[in-house]
Amino acid sequence: MASSVDDLRTTVEEYRSKGLNTQQIADEMSLSQTTIKWLSSGGVGSDDRPEDIRVGWRSIAVKSGRIEAISYVFCDIMEEEIGDEVDTIVGISINGIAFAQAIGGQMDLDIAISRSISDDGGGHISEVFADVEGKKCVVVDDVLSGGTTMSKTVSNLRAAGADVKLCMVLANKSHRNEIEGVPLRGLVRVVTV
Repeated sequence: MASSVDDLRTTVEEYRSKGLNTQQIADEMSLSQTTIKWLSSGGVGSDDRPEDIRVGWRSIAVKSGRIEAISYVFCDIMEEEIGDEVDTIVGISINGIAFAQAIGGQMDLDIAISRSISDDGGGHISEVFADVEGKKCVVVDDVLSGGTTMSKTVSNLRAAGADVKLCMVLANKSHRNEIEGVPLRGLVRVVTV
C-alpha cells in the first residue's frame, strides 16, 4: 500500500496510463473519487486536501475462503435487518461482486451486478445476471466513501423495478446510516473524528 501522497499520485497516474477512469481508480485504491481527482490535479495545499481514509482490505480479497467467511457476517446482518425479505443480492462492480457471489451461494439468492461505468458513479444493471424487476434486493460493495456509487445503484435498481431493502459495505467511511431512504450497514465504520 502506498505510504505517502507522492506514492498515491504515482499509483493514480499508473492506473490512468492503463486507461482507468476516476471511478475505476477510486475502486482499485479504496479512496473516494474526490481524493482521486485531488491527487490527479497535483493539489498540495492543506486547505483543499480532501479528508479521506484509505481502506486496504487485500488480506481478505486474496483468498476466496476469507471472502466467504466475511460474507457469513453479511448474511447474519441481512437476517437481523430484513429477515428473509430478499430475493436477489446485487454486487457493485468490481469489488462487491465477490461478496455477492458468496452471499448468494450461502443464502441461495439470485445474483445481479451493478456496473459502475462513469466518474459520477453512474452505471447500469447487467443483463447477463438476474433480472431485478419485482425483486426484493440487497446491495453489497466493499467501501462506501461519499455514497455516490451506492446512491446511483439504488436509483438504477428502482428504475428497473426493484424493491431495495438494504445496502451493505465492508467499510463505511461516512457517518451515513441510509442511502436514498434505504438502511445502510457497514461491517466497520471508519471515519475521522
